[in-house]
Amino acid sequence: MLDLLKLRRKHGSQAIPDVVNAELMESHRGFPVIDETKYPGDWQSIVDICPTGAISKEPVSIDLGKCIFCGECEKLSGGAVRFTNIHKTAASDRRHLIVASGSEYDSYRENAVEVKREIHKLFGRSLKLRQVSAGGCNGCEMELNACSNVNFDMGRFGIDFVASPRHADGVVLTGPITKNMAPALMDAYQSIGDPKVVIAVGACAISGGVFAESAQMNRSFLNDVKVDLYVPGCPPHPLTFINGVLEFLGIS
Repeated sequence: MLDLLKLRRKHGSQAIPDVVNAELMESHRGFPVIDETKYPGDWQSIVDICPTGAISKEPVSIDLGKCIFCGECEKLSGGAVRFTNIHKTAASDRRHLIVASGSEYDSYRENAVEVKREIHKLFGRSLKLRQVSAGGCNGCEMELNACSNVNFDMGRFGIDFVASPRHADGVVLTGPITKNMAPALMDAYQSIGDPKVVIAVGACAISGGVFAESAQMNRSFLNDVKVDLYVPGCPPHPLTFINGVLEFLGIS
């Protein structure tokens, strides 16, 4: 036992000490910066290259709720579109995920996440979430699973995933919501006691992603239920999710 304690002390903490101010590698595609004046051609060509229709021409903008961060628009635009490594992109309002040409990150992030102080007051520093994969590819699911590993250690903030919706304070939705999974998703949501939160993670959950036009989708759940937090990405980085939830609870 003494040897184990000595070993634990020697190893120290493996978790990122400051998730709020942590920076990701330069190659990470995060918040996009758009300067339409740098592209002399017709923006329609860039609109057409986007596989999910995330780019609009009038006005020039990118919808992070649809964007899969493939980088094709960045390659074609010659610098007019540039993805930074800034990973804090979660938002409470779906409309806030739209980044227009000339948008600065600081102004974009101002009031992006509405702090739910009543939720924080009710649950304190303990938020239990039930994750439901509604037809996802397992990309977002793997990143959410990583949130609880020794590197990110989401549990130190009192945020944990639980096995049953009966034990949860909210649902985390991933996947585009297929017809087969739509009833199960609603069952999980209804099994959670009130008040409860809903968090949509990834482009598929937020907009349908590359599957948005599929006849096998049933996204009526989102017509009946209010989403409290959107976490964009394909898949989003664990720190994007963790910081979004911390901001949502007002404990970041």
